[in-house]
Amino acid sequence: MTTPALLPLSGRRLPPLNLGASAFPHHRATLRLSEKFILLLILSAFITLCFGAFFFLPDSSKHKRFDLGLEDVLIPHVDTSKGGKNLGGYLIHGQGHDEHRHREEEERLRNKIRADHEKALEEAKEKLKKSRDEIQAEIQTEKNKVVQELKKKDSKPLPPVPLPNLIGINSGEPADPDIREKRNKVKEMMKHAWDNYRQYGWGHNELKPIARKGHSTNIFGNSQMGATIVDALDTLYIMGLHDEFREGQEWIDKNLDFSVNSEVSVFEVNIRFIGGLLAAYYLSGQEVFKIKAVQLAGKLLPAFNTPTGIPWAMVNLKSGVGRNWGWASAGSSILAEFGTLHMEFVHLSYLTGDPVYYNKVMHIRKLLQKMDRPNGLYPNYLNPRTGRWGQHHTSVGGLGDSFYEYLLKAWLMSDKMDTEARKMYDDAIEAIEKHLIRKSNGGLTFIGEWKNGHLERKMGHLTCFAGGMFALGADGSRDDKAGHYLQLGAEIAHTCHESYDRTTLKLGPEAFKFDGGVEAVAVRQNEKYYILRPEVIETYWYMWRFTHDPKYRQWGWEATQAIDKYCRVSGGFSGVKDVYSSSPTYDDVQQSFFLAETLKYLYLLFSNDDLLPLDNWVFNTEAHPLPVLHLANTTLSGNPAYR
Repeated sequence: MTTPALLPLSGRRLPPLNLGASAFPHHRATLRLSEKFILLLILSAFITLCFGAFFFLPDSSKHKRFDLGLEDVLIPHVDTSKGGKNLGGYLIHGQGHDEHRHREEEERLRNKIRADHEKALEEAKEKLKKSRDEIQAEIQTEKNKVVQELKKKDSKPLPPVPLPNLIGINSGEPADPDIREKRNKVKEMMKHAWDNYRQYGWGHNELKPIARKGHSTNIFGNSQMGATIVDALDTLYIMGLHDEFREGQEWIDKNLDFSVNSEVSVFEVNIRFIGGLLAAYYLSGQEVFKIKAVQLAGKLLPAFNTPTGIPWAMVNLKSGVGRNWGWASAGSSILAEFGTLHMEFVHLSYLTGDPVYYNKVMHIRKLLQKMDRPNGLYPNYLNPRTGRWGQHHTSVGGLGDSFYEYLLKAWLMSDKMDTEARKMYDDAIEAIEKHLIRKSNGGLTFIGEWKNGHLERKMGHLTCFAGGMFALGADGSRDDKAGHYLQLGAEIAHTCHESYDRTTLKLGPEAFKFDGGVEAVAVRQNEKYYILRPEVIETYWYMWRFTHDPKYRQWGWEATQAIDKYCRVSGGFSGVKDVYSSSPTYDDVQQSFFLAETLKYLYLLFSNDDLLPLDNWVFNTEAHPLPVLHLANTTLSGNPAYR
């Protein structure tokens, strides 16, 4: 008969009791201990099997193992008179003595195995006492050690390359106290944005300033790559915020890792990360930025493995697998994405001496030159498999914008030697002016979008950068039309200022129409937001540099005040959802480009022209300054990438 004391040992004998948790107040702890006990038994059995297997080997195996020590008793000998056996000139002394030595050796080895076994069990017990978080932390520490070791093995020293002649990286202080005060206000706004990111979003790509936590979007994949840190570095540097710059440098040195299983936008990572790292390197001379830029560029190269050499929009940094956005015209690549790599990739080839980067972007250019262009316009979509245009949609705003910008800037960055790029720019601008640029009934010059043979009379905030582009490209334009393009830039700047001035908040909407009586005003609700974009301020700055008309500083100050009044929150700066509302709601995102572009352009607007002079620096589309590669003061002409 089974006693009640033995009943709990067999679950089949227990009736199906329905007891609440209170009946077993420590049932979770009991389960945890049981699991640990089972794990301990399994681990113990495994260790016993591994260490004990030795003793189940055949005797011959054991003797082979221990006979390795016979050299201790092999003595050269020729005299066999003392009872030993002569083997090839060596005498084996006392076989009984040898067997005794074997037993001693075996006993010593058994003791060692027993001690190792007990030590392993003790370590296993200690591990099982730790919490799950502690164990995971230890595992992560070990993984980090392995990663660091691999990084040391993989990091090849880059060849020494003379820096271009860098002018105007620590100057620009205005003499006018009013302008100086405005510049200091912009610097204070930068400090507010950075400090809050540092406190609430450090290491994350961006900041949610109201929720006070990190934020990211799919363009950065699922990893924390510190986009705001990389994007903000050069702004911090030119503002003289060197403590903050060093904080960012330290994070990048220790934490910025590209060997992550993460799918990222090739375009965004190029302009923000590679552009930001290169600019930080040129400004500060710190090698870590150059090394990281080259490491990341290597991770982007697999995106070019397509039938045409036109890169995929996205690439997995670990696997190298690429793909395009699902919404982009039947799997097409986007003009503004594959056409906005030239500046950064040319500098990568210059700094490394490796022509692969230069060849990739030049291949794209050669392919585009061979293609027919409807009405001389570049459609926004190109299929990387077939090499054919997708939907015939042309825009100087989103999807197209920075392609045209980089044609002009490739020419400027080459010290105006890349005449091929300048010709492509001039041809494109002539077609744009003929088919896309119009004047509204109210006299506002705008740039529309071409969709399947029809001009849509709508202009995006992104398109407002073009005013600055026209001014930047005026010098060197065909048929002595410098004055014409400077004037065109001024007209676009005026239109974009009107888009700001006609809102309640004095901040511009995402897009605005020119239909009927509606001019420079957003119509759709989903086009009324402002997400801290820089393009209008960028054009103000270029127009100021080329004309010194005080209205551009005045317009810039209006924008500064509006941003500070309506976008500033205690945890940073946020976009707003409706610029026509007197009590707007926030989108709760502090974009990385706000620190990289918007605040940088405002700071430069209130600085003297000797800070980053345009004869020596060209800004990428994320406002990261890269030096002009003057042939006179670089080894460019001797670099095989440029022969």
